[in-house]
Amino acid sequence: MKDKIEQIIQDTSAILIKNNAQLEEFRIKYLGTKGVLKDMFDAFKLVPNENKKEYGQLLNVLKSHVEYIFSTNKEALEVSAENSVVDFDVTMPGTPLELGARHPISIIKNEMIEIFARIGFAVAEGPEIEDDWHNFTALNTPEDHPARDMQDTFYINENTLLRTHTSPVQIRLMENEAPPIRVITPGRVYRNETISARAHCTFHQVEGLYINENVSFADLKQTLLYFAKEMFGQNVEIRLRPSFFPFTEPSAELDITCFICDRKGCPVCKGSGWVEIGGCGMVDPAVLQNCKIDDQKYTGFAFGMGIERIALLKYGIDDIRLFYENDVRFLKQFGS
Repeated sequence: MKDKIEQIIQDTSAILIKNNAQLEEFRIKYLGTKGVLKDMFDAFKLVPNENKKEYGQLLNVLKSHVEYIFSTNKEALEVSAENSVVDFDVTMPGTPLELGARHPISIIKNEMIEIFARIGFAVAEGPEIEDDWHNFTALNTPEDHPARDMQDTFYINENTLLRTHTSPVQIRLMENEAPPIRVITPGRVYRNETISARAHCTFHQVEGLYINENVSFADLKQTLLYFAKEMFGQNVEIRLRPSFFPFTEPSAELDITCFICDRKGCPVCKGSGWVEIGGCGMVDPAVLQNCKIDDQKYTGFAFGMGIERIALLKYGIDDIRLFYENDVRFLKQFGS
């Protein structure tokens, strides 16, 4: 019996099973109710008692071996069947992969960064959740200052808010770095305004700051003129109208000649031939003092422009809400 068991182990090890039919034949022959293993266990009762332990162990080894051969081949055939199943027509052309498009806000922001980088401005970023000091007080806007009424602010608590401009980034830089400082601060800002075709509660700005010795208003004007020509074309002119901002003195609104109508008058410029694109001015000495910068030694200028405003002008878009609706038909127009 021992020799027969060893022979069965050798025979089953040498069997090649290539399909389910052969697997079923193997199961019936060795594991079926009338199979080889059944006969071997039936013959076990004829073994003398003193040999039962030895032969019982051999029969268990045989049973485990045959079951292992069966289960291994069964799994191999199942995997092979899964890999061979084709649930699609391989002759059909593949699905084309459409290239995405940059968002127009990202396009304009990157272009503005590149323009200012060419004249030495680095990029600085900061948190969108700010404290009152960095967003207002350090910028010469104390609690009772009427300029706070110019901005409707989203307050999280008494001292924490969503920033209303990217100027807090400039304050953090002036607090931690010594002049000269020459940076632009692009980013998202928030104001509690009614959403319309011309306004939104969240939008993007690029603000600039230059602090050094002997910085003048002429430097500011030349910087803005350079930007306007690089962004809108060499025929564009600028003008600076007196204005008020608590953190700059003197302050001005920045206008450019309407490149859409060539100053002839159109709906975009409201017939005036000029379009406002931002504000600017010389940094107020009080702001420098708040940041521990010597206002007797250093002067500087600052400016800020809305990216959405630039994009509206650049692409001739008449509704700011289009930038936030994720309409694929709109965004596809900016594919490269």
